[in-house]
Amino acid sequence: MRETAQRPTRPRSPRRRRIPALTAAALSAACLAGALVGPAQAQAAKTASAPRSADKAAAPAAFTHPGVLVGRSQLDFIRGKVQAGSAPWKGAYDAMMASKYGSLSYTPKPRAVVECGPYSDPNYGCTDERQDAIAAYTHALAWYVTRDDRYAKKAIEIMDAWSATIKDHTNSNAPLQTGWAGSVWPRAAEIIRYTYTGWPNVNRFATMLRNVYLPKVINGSNSNGNWELSMMEAAVGISVFLDDRASYDKAVARYLNRTQAYVYLESDGALPKTVPGSGLDTKDKIVKYWQGQSTFVTGLTQETCRDLTHTGYGISAISHVAETSRIQGEDLYPKVGERLRQALGFQSKYDLGASVPSWLCGGTLKDKLGPVTEVGFNALHNRLGYPMDNTQKLTEQQRPAGTNNLFVAWETLTHADNSG
Repeated sequence: MRETAQRPTRPRSPRRRRIPALTAAALSAACLAGALVGPAQAQAAKTASAPRSADKAAAPAAFTHPGVLVGRSQLDFIRGKVQAGSAPWKGAYDAMMASKYGSLSYTPKPRAVVECGPYSDPNYGCTDERQDAIAAYTHALAWYVTRDDRYAKKAIEIMDAWSATIKDHTNSNAPLQTGWAGSVWPRAAEIIRYTYTGWPNVNRFATMLRNVYLPKVINGSNSNGNWELSMMEAAVGISVFLDDRASYDKAVARYLNRTQAYVYLESDGALPKTVPGSGLDTKDKIVKYWQGQSTFVTGLTQETCRDLTHTGYGISAISHVAETSRIQGEDLYPKVGERLRQALGFQSKYDLGASVPSWLCGGTLKDKLGPVTEVGFNALHNRLGYPMDNTQKLTEQQRPAGTNNLFVAWETLTHADNSG
């Protein structure tokens, strides 16, 4: 029920020689699970304390731009593959451009106040905001691939419309909504700001992110884990765009704590880890928070027994922050890679149709992960060389990955076998 953990027997290409980096840093998380290391290595790693990892979070001395989810070398890779007509990137690009988000006639629908209640009731601007952010990102990617000014101008039009209008997010789902939209805006903005000449209102957009979005997400949430993980994704991306080292450090520290409390490893002990200040101080409270699941196995997440879709949100945000950190030269994969690998593998197995045992969520799992596996699979399998059979099968089966219309978009295009 875990991802296969055996070492590859065939030599890896030079771009995959970073395997030991993940192994060394993942020891404390994996030593009892035996997932990536041998007994001698696990014994040597006992002095490494996973809970202290958040204490060591540090922003880079200078941020790399563009650098939110995709960096310049990745963008160059994408452009080259699409222009060469190579699979799967050309097909993924064509699917992106055939979507409503890629239309040059796309019209943004900004609101001064976006009000989002539970289960999208009420939904005053929530869908519009998320879709507009994805459209801006779509056009930014199209600009980079084609160098057609019309796409850059459309991305700017969408971002300017919102920066001139929005003042607040309200109602119970405001933190999550801000996290979702706030995760995507910086991706688009980074590409346009640092690869296109001519965005007069860029400072107004920065002010919007600083004043409207960052305060809503930076302090996190005690709701289900996907909330805080998405909020920290937004906070990290915004911090990169704003060159805000203090906010970046704060967001990464919270992200690391939340990640280890979201994905269980056997090395955690009898019960999952909890976030400091969560109030989850008894077994009964923890079991209730984990959707009533009382049997804990490697790769299980806090929301697996809720449904795979929400679990996918959490897994996706974990991978997105790790990817941004790698671009920034402060690689978090050594800290979160084993949890991400096992979470992907465990959920992918059941998404592919494996029989659910009675001890797991009462023998029933709901829904599907969605298009969320490409980033983690590329980082851990393609770059680092770890076999991930379940995740690989699901990832390839779902290509080209599209968008969940919330905060995940076009990741076959951006991350399939992308070594940048």
